[in-house]
Amino acid sequence: MTDHRHLTALNDGDGAGRMIERAAYEIRRVIAGQDTLLERTFVGLLAGGHLLIEGVPGLAKTLTIKTVAAVLGGTFHRVQFTPDLVPSDLVGTRVYRSGSDAFDVELGPVFCNFLLADEINRAPAKVQSALLEVMQESHVTIGKETFPVPPPFLVMATQNPIESEGTYALPEAQVDRFMLKVLVDYPDAADELVVIDRALAGAVNVDQALSLEELAGLQGTVRRVYVDPALTRYAQRLAAATRDLAQAGLPALGSYVEYGVSPRGPINLALAARALALLRGRRYVVADDLRDLMKDVFRHRIVLSYEALADDVTPDGVLDSVLEAVELPEQDFVRHEAAS
Repeated sequence: MTDHRHLTALNDGDGAGRMIERAAYEIRRVIAGQDTLLERTFVGLLAGGHLLIEGVPGLAKTLTIKTVAAVLGGTFHRVQFTPDLVPSDLVGTRVYRSGSDAFDVELGPVFCNFLLADEINRAPAKVQSALLEVMQESHVTIGKETFPVPPPFLVMATQNPIESEGTYALPEAQVDRFMLKVLVDYPDAADELVVIDRALAGAVNVDQALSLEELAGLQGTVRRVYVDPALTRYAQRLAAATRDLAQAGLPALGSYVEYGVSPRGPINLALAARALALLRGRRYVVADDLRDLMKDVFRHRIVLSYEALADDVTPDGVLDSVLEAVELPEQDFVRHEAAS
């Protein structure tokens, strides 16, 4: 389990550290036993990337996202995806006004800062296509007009892996737009007891701990976190290894992967590692930041073959082998410290 102290590791004199600690404290008043999910949610927020969360029902996926949104400033909307959902239910539509003999545009729930797409894999292809546009372009096209969504705009989506009836596989192009795909597991016994006690005690009202301006400031700080060129090359080598496993020294796995990680993978890995470094109290990225996030960034960007499915090979299993096969880089922090 991720050490929750990572979220409060910055020293007390650091403004970014104080803001993150304040937000984390409010969230933990509600959420227990999901430190990895909470850390990855902060990574997505600070790096400006969309988040896909997968886990069985009852693991506080939706509650975590709602609590994070309540602790932050800005607007929050939740859309429950269903098979009968249509694009206009998400992005809006044109409405005829008989009094003015004209069409007005009614904007949909996607126009917010934080959108919870609950059970995203229950919606059909047209809805996914509409969501894909706004995730990538941060705007929506209705008729002949284009409407930007308010910044920051983050999609936090959940999906249930144990049901197939009434669900649709997400298009690969859309899955690739999610910076992270986080797998949520059951809490351990101690955390589960805390969850039960809190449920018996009743709901807790959390206070807003961050404004949109403060979040934007933290995102600016993340963009100034140093990434050594050796680590950039390391991220690229990890992605390249998934595309040619034989060249990476893993010929036995070659038949299990149809398509490896796209270039968006190493880009997002480097961006997410910056945010994780800041959460862990550093203004520079180390190799462990990349390695800790690699599966979250890559697992949904690998397309496995039918042979892999028959042999119960998972993306995480392939990525574990890639992490072992790709040599760690040497980092030149001396040059960075001199430049600073």
